[in-house]
Amino acid sequence: MKTIFTLISLLVSVYAHAQTVTGNVVNARTGEPIAGATVRSPGTDTGAVTDSTGQFTLDAPASGPLQVSFVGFKTTTVKARERFFTVELVPEIIELQTVEVVGRVARDYNSEYSFSATKIAALNKDIPQSIGTVTKELMADRQAFQLADAVKIVSGVTPSSFYNQYAIRGISQNEEGQIINGMRTRQYYFLQPLTTNIERVEVLKGPASAAFSSADPGGSINLVTKKPLAVDRKEVSLSAGSFSTLRGTLDFTGPLNASKTLLYRVNGAYQEARSYRDLVRNNALLFSPSFSYIPNQKTALNAELILSRSTGNLDRGQPIFGAVAGATNLNSTPISLNLGASNDFFASKELIITGNLAHKFNDRISVNVSYMKQTWEEDLQEHRTTNAFAVDLTNKPVTSLATMQFVQRKQFWNIDNLNAYFNFNFNTGPATHDLLVGYDLSDWQKMKGGGQNAARGFLLKDGSVAGSFVLANAANYQTITTGGVTLPRPNVNYFDLNNPSYTIRNVDDYVLNSRTPLPAALTTTHAVYAQEQFRWNKIRLLLGLRYESFQDITNYQAPGESSFTKTALLPRLGLTYSLTPNLNLYGTYLEGFQGQSNTVTLLPNTGGFYNTAKSANLFEPLRSDLKEIGAKAQLFGGRISLNATLYEINQRNLLLNANLPAFPDSLVTRGAERSRGFEMDLAGYLLPNWQINVSYSYIDAIIVSDNEVSLVGARKQNTPRHSGNLWTRYNFGANSALSDLGIGLGIQYSDSKIPWFSRAFEVPAYTLFDMALYYKPAKSNVQIALNVNNLTNKTYWVGAQNYLRLFPGAPRNTMLTLTYRF
Repeated sequence: MKTIFTLISLLVSVYAHAQTVTGNVVNARTGEPIAGATVRSPGTDTGAVTDSTGQFTLDAPASGPLQVSFVGFKTTTVKARERFFTVELVPEIIELQTVEVVGRVARDYNSEYSFSATKIAALNKDIPQSIGTVTKELMADRQAFQLADAVKIVSGVTPSSFYNQYAIRGISQNEEGQIINGMRTRQYYFLQPLTTNIERVEVLKGPASAAFSSADPGGSINLVTKKPLAVDRKEVSLSAGSFSTLRGTLDFTGPLNASKTLLYRVNGAYQEARSYRDLVRNNALLFSPSFSYIPNQKTALNAELILSRSTGNLDRGQPIFGAVAGATNLNSTPISLNLGASNDFFASKELIITGNLAHKFNDRISVNVSYMKQTWEEDLQEHRTTNAFAVDLTNKPVTSLATMQFVQRKQFWNIDNLNAYFNFNFNTGPATHDLLVGYDLSDWQKMKGGGQNAARGFLLKDGSVAGSFVLANAANYQTITTGGVTLPRPNVNYFDLNNPSYTIRNVDDYVLNSRTPLPAALTTTHAVYAQEQFRWNKIRLLLGLRYESFQDITNYQAPGESSFTKTALLPRLGLTYSLTPNLNLYGTYLEGFQGQSNTVTLLPNTGGFYNTAKSANLFEPLRSDLKEIGAKAQLFGGRISLNATLYEINQRNLLLNANLPAFPDSLVTRGAERSRGFEMDLAGYLLPNWQINVSYSYIDAIIVSDNEVSLVGARKQNTPRHSGNLWTRYNFGANSALSDLGIGLGIQYSDSKIPWFSRAFEVPAYTLFDMALYYKPAKSNVQIALNVNNLTNKTYWVGAQNYLRLFPGAPRNTMLTLTYRF
């Protein structure tokens, strides 16, 4: 009997210690399976890794503990009470990543954290500032292949044209550059960046000069690139769609060694595309590899390269006939009409190399260093309007003919950025402190060898060229007759809006009466700053102070070199109060600063400083401030994030024409503008298979001070009072008759706008509807998506500059995408 009892006990013991356990590991927030998670039985050699569906199988005690872990999630210990069970892992911010060197694991429309807003990892709900975020999943679902398609989803962000140019909270972006991973780059705003290598787009609202040098008052768009993951993921996609668009992308990532201390990621994209706009091409190539080395819990290194080439045309917009008796017909010409020529082109090449180091000396002290090197060049040839209609010999406008010019340009830039800071963590009683002390360097050099040629004006009878038509000297001009009207003969033929002609232009026919070397220049920003984040009980206090010196050198290392330096002391104050664990209230005050060298190319009155050796930095810098209060909430168990904000932005020292007849290009800093408004952003999961992203913005932006008295109190240009966006995706469940299918629906609304250079008409309001269908067979790595934009084929305009430059939106268009993950 004793022997039998012993045998039974042994069998029970073996069964208890060697039972096969099967489970499923999922994201606690979204319910999505987690591939590559590690499951092990503590104290034993037993372990397993979840497959692509999040499932695992191992031999383990039926009631013993199991430890489940994965990068980007909190490690959890559970008891295997059943043979099949589900483990939910909660996402977390990796403590090591004070600099972002490891990629984001979650796959949803909501991003909980930001590194750039305060230069260290922080939950968005704890940052006393409004931050709009567009994740790569939202961009993929909407097929937002270029930046403008992504940022238009964010509240308060309004595309101003076809260019990489936006108004944020009613304030136009003046500085021609992009922020990538918190560091400034330099490029013209003409062509849109691709989003293939972008993890998320962050829009930091208001003047962010406390975090970035020379930041725009309305806000800054920060592109966060994809970083390597510690789990193997590979994805390729092929797309074909309207306007002769063909596209391919890839995204490969994973560990390069068994210990997962060396990680890699490679992103690539290629596109050939035409447009609904005549003659326009948009071809692009992107290649971006990155590597992360994490030898231990104290040190992390990341290196990244971005190679980008774009070729196509600068689309200067749709011309329309001039207003008659105060009436403007935006449909007087087709939205496809383009003033360019078929042999126009624009090509840009960009190479960026970035390195990051994060090291913890101990639990209290860490250091972060980032360096970015960028080279950028452009090659341009274009026919474009001079922004005026032709005039006859009596100086009467002929509004069916646009005056034209021919422009060639080449330029080369070299950019260096350095960002280094120490972080000190310590306690004083029950309060905790994060003290950050750092230094920024931004060095932008326009290289020698650039230049711009132009042909414009009118031909005189002696064969020379006059820059403009002077009625008193009309007899001196050569003439032509068009439609029974006699006009001065132009250097570059008029464009006839009634009879558009797209013949190949012979550029040798023109007299290049403007040959301008682009003078070498160097702008350098040095900044030192300190930031304290104080936490006590339910209160978080953010204090910052930045000293910045901005130097502009024109004719750099050449005769006539001149230099101007401006300095600023920029405070930052923010307070967050946790009313409940899921609701934070906040208030903030920020000040902004921009040397005028970074404002001249987009402000209406500063053309005298464009491509010249003059330095706009001789004027007082653009100053701004932000006052903002808001609430940030986590709803439905954290599945939904809601941000609501009230704000006021003031900017002053805008450059205006001095109205001195003897000096027509003279400027003064007398302008001022004010923007007030309300914003709301909501993103997350209504159900595990139903995601949503919603935004709304009300903007009251006006001109406060201007030399033209009639403009005081007038609406700001390119700014809708009301705008909103909604996008939602629903995946039908496995038990549904529509299983394996998903549907996406989108709505976009924009109120009317005032054109940038003219107040003679308004750009009308519009509402657009988009949709998408997704097919993903169960237990398959393939998805087929069909996106249809502007479902009702609405004719609309995203913005305008004047009668000859309107920017019509795309008519109904489709994109079919096949994606394979393995």
